[in-house]
Amino acid sequence: MRVLLGSFWRSVAYCLHPRVIGLSLLPLVLMVAGAFALGYLFWDRAVDAVLAWLESWALVEFVLGWLDSVGLGALRTVVAPLVVLVLATPLIVVASLLLVAFLMTPAMVELVAQRRFPDLQRQRGGGFWGSLGWALWSTLLALLMLVLSLPFWLIPPLVLVLPPLIWGWLTYRVFAYDALAEHASADERRALLTAHRVPLLVMGVLVGLLGAAPSLLWASGAMFIAQAPLLIPLAIWIYALVFAFGSLWFAHYLLQALAELRRANPAPSTVASSGPAAADGAVIDAPARPLPAPPPASAPNPPAA
Repeated sequence: MRVLLGSFWRSVAYCLHPRVIGLSLLPLVLMVAGAFALGYLFWDRAVDAVLAWLESWALVEFVLGWLDSVGLGALRTVVAPLVVLVLATPLIVVASLLLVAFLMTPAMVELVAQRRFPDLQRQRGGGFWGSLGWALWSTLLALLMLVLSLPFWLIPPLVLVLPPLIWGWLTYRVFAYDALAEHASADERRALLTAHRVPLLVMGVLVGLLGAAPSLLWASGAMFIAQAPLLIPLAIWIYALVFAFGSLWFAHYLLQALAELRRANPAPSTVASSGPAAADGAVIDAPARPLPAPPPASAPNPPAA
């Protein structure tokens, strides 16, 4: 708990570092550009398709007709865009998480290592391709769990529990791997992820709950849907900052756990030995010694008288 809380407050402080704030702008620019490009190409068709789908439901059509009868027919034009935003939110979350993981996490892990663990040896148990494969596989599993859990979202308590659990699991998987990829060996990474699975999952769920904060902006979008072009970039930047905080939290926690693991289990040092029991069969060069002088030749025996 001490390490968990200590790494939490350190991560909050690091989020104010100019380098972290500057790094958060790169995912923001890429995400906003992608969002507006997709919106320009598909927004009208998506809204029309959602509206047609909603009107195909008798209950929804009854509610929309009731809104028309009480003078709130203008809300009909808000419902479909709001549903499109809600359906696009998981894709925005996943894209923000992956962009932070690939564009920000290596630099932030390096920042934490330089400032707190400059002597921590780098074993390089993971690389870019390993991180990419791990992240994509974890994302695929998370999206599959999200789709399978959709029917349970109709149960009011579960809609507040299942999405943060899924995002928390994905956050834990991606950021924990990336935090250890440079400094830990593959065996050390597996040992740490096994030993600290529960606190790491708790950290991921808390980051997932923080990531739900931009959803509050959609409530404003329901009332001021015309402000969506401004609200979406703000929401994306909040996602980037939240995931940057999560990445820093995992880096602080896991690098400290790695340092403590190595202190508790120091690697055996090779002991120099000139005998046959030299470690790993190493040949130890001994200083050259002069060869002993040959014994003097004995004088010939005198002839017998």
